Amino acid sequence: MTSDAARQIQPDSMTRPFPEGGSMLRLAYRELTIAANGDAEQVKALGPLNMLPRPWDPPTCRRPELREQLWEWLEEVVNWLNREYVWDVAGMIPTCWPSHPHLVHEIAVLADQRRRAGLALNSDAMEEWHRYALPAFTDRLRNRAKDHCEDGHQTWPGRSRYARQMSDQSAHTREQVYAADVLTTATVRKPEPAAAERARLAAVDLGTGEILDEPEPR
Repeated sequence: MTSDAARQIQPDSMTRPFPEGGSMLRLAYRELTIAANGDAEQVKALGPLNMLPRPWDPPTCRRPELREQLWEWLEEVVNWLNREYVWDVAGMIPTCWPSHPHLVHEIAVLADQRRRAGLALNSDAMEEWHRYALPAFTDRLRNRAKDHCEDGHQTWPGRSRYARQMSDQSAHTREQVYAADVLTTATVRKPEPAAAERARLAAVDLGTGEILDEPEPR
């Protein structure tokens, strides 16, 4: 190999940094930090806290621009995970992961926990992520996705059973069971109320708190 050719080779870093996400995603996280740690005025300025987007729960990211950046970030995170942590093909997150809602939910949480571990001032959270979060996710991935999508995305195996569950007949049957259970609450015998304790009146020395005169029980 000539020296010129050697100089043209771009070295590949041993490890790559965790993706940061776009500006709106970072703003969402900054607002959540203020909600958790800000003063009363700062928290009030955020508006209703239950409406703040939480990137680990994608349906809460309602603004189109934020939603777009969330998907871009998770795409980068999946690529990063497959490159940095997967050696055996069985642990690879399939390329069709956006078509699997269970994977979307789990990847969003996994990405959020890795982001927070990277911001910590010691390695404890990162150790927890390596020891528990990532292996648990990988185990669930292998158990749920199995080898269905190795050669391309496959049709949801549970689709027909889910369709039966959502049919009018099945829904009506469940509603009848719910209604029957509600009726049981109307027939349960309520316990008799306990007799109210009689008020006890006595003269008290305000200086010492000593009871001077306690009435005899009736």
